[in-house]
Amino acid sequence: MSTVPTPSCSQPLYAVIDLGSNSFHMLIARLVADSVQVVDKVKRKVRLASGLDDDNQLDAKSMARGWECLSFFAERLQDIPKQNIKVVATATLRLANNRQQFLDKAEQVLGHSIEVISGEQEAENIYLGVAHTTCSADKRLVIDIGGASTELVVGSGFDSKLACSLDMGCVTFNNAFFAQGALTESAFTAAISQARTILSTQKAAYQQQGWDVALGVSGTLQAVAEILTGQGLVQRLTLANLQAIKQQVIGCEHIDRLDIVGLQTERKPVFAPGLAILIAIFLELEVSEVQIAGGAIREGVLYELLPNMRNVNIRQRTLSGLIQRFSIDERHAYRVANIADNAFSQVQKDWSLSPALASILQSACALHEIGLLLEYKASKKHAQYIIEHADLAGFSNAERMLLIALIGNHKTELNLSLLNKQSYTDKQTAIYLIVILRLAVILSKRRKDDVMPSFGIQGEKAGATLSLPESFIKSHPLISAELKQEVRDISECQFTLQVITSA
Repeated sequence: MSTVPTPSCSQPLYAVIDLGSNSFHMLIARLVADSVQVVDKVKRKVRLASGLDDDNQLDAKSMARGWECLSFFAERLQDIPKQNIKVVATATLRLANNRQQFLDKAEQVLGHSIEVISGEQEAENIYLGVAHTTCSADKRLVIDIGGASTELVVGSGFDSKLACSLDMGCVTFNNAFFAQGALTESAFTAAISQARTILSTQKAAYQQQGWDVALGVSGTLQAVAEILTGQGLVQRLTLANLQAIKQQVIGCEHIDRLDIVGLQTERKPVFAPGLAILIAIFLELEVSEVQIAGGAIREGVLYELLPNMRNVNIRQRTLSGLIQRFSIDERHAYRVANIADNAFSQVQKDWSLSPALASILQSACALHEIGLLLEYKASKKHAQYIIEHADLAGFSNAERMLLIALIGNHKTELNLSLLNKQSYTDKQTAIYLIVILRLAVILSKRRKDDVMPSFGIQGEKAGATLSLPESFIKSHPLISAELKQEVRDISECQFTLQVITSA
């Protein structure tokens, strides 16, 4: 009788559980090709904060919901080494005077100890979650609006410089200002005023510290981003956009009738108070714009559990992992990237391209052949699916959608619908990036470094002129033919491409 060979041991699992004020989360992951692979995620809306009374006593019903949720989590923890597990509790269990009653039974249910972390520790872990998973300007303000607290952190690299946790959250503010479900101007005014009063104690310190970019990680900020995308707007969180969304919410009059384009059902119960807190942050701290970041407290705790996760650039770690897992020809990927980088630098001023776009373009070059592992004919379609569903630490959702638009249009026929699905930048700028990528792919057709042509490219409004050596054109008739076809293909975008020769 033949026996099946025993497979080699897989990488060990790591688990992080976050007992939040609104939801309990469990994140299980392992390291694959030096990048984090999420194995399982579980989220339960426990709404623990809604069980706090005026004396900060948790009621029996909210505790029962929490224990029931943890009994589900316990099943997944039993096969994970205890040293690879971390369980943290945040604002509500900091506030609850009877928290020990909850914790004693919760630890018994889980079979693991629970650490109630301070507000400052929570803020620092949230910051680490962003630092490990998001590429941005080095000095950043991170905002997280939770169920019972709001965390604000200014940091650089992996180090937080200024962190605080404020006693205001979307669940507690819902109870205080929107308890009857009425969505009125007066309710928003009162909630915003109270939030500004709380924020005023921190205003001077944060403005003195300063930041280059503001990043948001909570459900409220994600919901706003989803609304903007759903309503066909660029995914930029500004005060004007927030005020416009507030008016849409008020127009619904009551929580039972809250129905605005882009707002998911599960986010409706505490969206209004979260929005009020966010508006207050913009007003009091004079924030001009917030970008959505990946990661939060769970990722911060997880990445600190994993070995050597501070030593590699976040985005590069993600790209290297995908290149390895999907057997991408790395040498050729970066050959295309070098040509694209050359072209980008030549037209950057002509097309007013921001430096941040260069990084997205380089990533698209690195991954443009990711679909080839499955098969050639529909490789673009396969690539779109992989990028849409892969874990992309270092890329926001808006950046992911721009990547899909670029990779899904890197050669042959254009899929203009992908342009409309991305909201990271305006459509014309996305077309400029597609043109650069497509030309880089064509010019590198021979997949050899020593035959790369010197070229010049000049950008014009909705157009470009590409100059190539006459000798290169004559000795590469197939590339010449593809460039002629490209002139016709790219005209579908109302883009005029001219190809000329030089001596």
